[in-house]
Amino acid sequence: MEGGAYGAGKAGGAFDPQTFIRQPHTILRMISWLFSIVVFGCIVNEGYVNPEDESKEFCIFNRNQNACNYGVTVGVLAFLSSLLYLALDVYFPQISSVKDRKKAVLSDVAVSAIWSFLWFVGFCFLANQWQFSEPNTLNEGADAARAAITFSFFSIFTWAILAVLALQRLKEITFQEEYNQLFSSTPPIPPLP
Repeated sequence: MEGGAYGAGKAGGAFDPQTFIRQPHTILRMISWLFSIVVFGCIVNEGYVNPEDESKEFCIFNRNQNACNYGVTVGVLAFLSSLLYLALDVYFPQISSVKDRKKAVLSDVAVSAIWSFLWFVGFCFLANQWQFSEPNTLNEGADAARAAITFSFFSIFTWAILAVLALQRLKEITFQEEYNQLFSSTPPIPPLP
């Protein structure tokens, strides 16, 4: 996408789905979206067990309701965030204002870095609680708990790479903007008499 501002072609360009899907940040965002579905899906589906001798369901992560709540909350919000930024990536070439493009890229850097941190916290929290969980007699939900922990771990890296890619895009285009400002502010050379 040469000649554009903040990592996109010139504003008003036609949307090309094949080019869009092949972009690294689009692929990573879809992977992050899928990982978030796996995490909250595993916890919601099999993260709560009900032993035979008790009537109340409890969280499989050391009976700590906060662990299940954190995993589900982070998973659902990361799912929504991934969808939001996928939509922004589709709309991005249509943004004509350089300031608006800069805000979009800056928000992508910040949000991706925050999600990477939240997934790190979630991985540590779930792994710690799983480590101290007492095994239940039917071994219910063990695979789902391990899957939630594993995909929380993978999500740390997908969001961190998204932050790095957005930061690279910001640096690259900021250099291009400074270059354009430098040469657009140069007064024209007067004609010779």
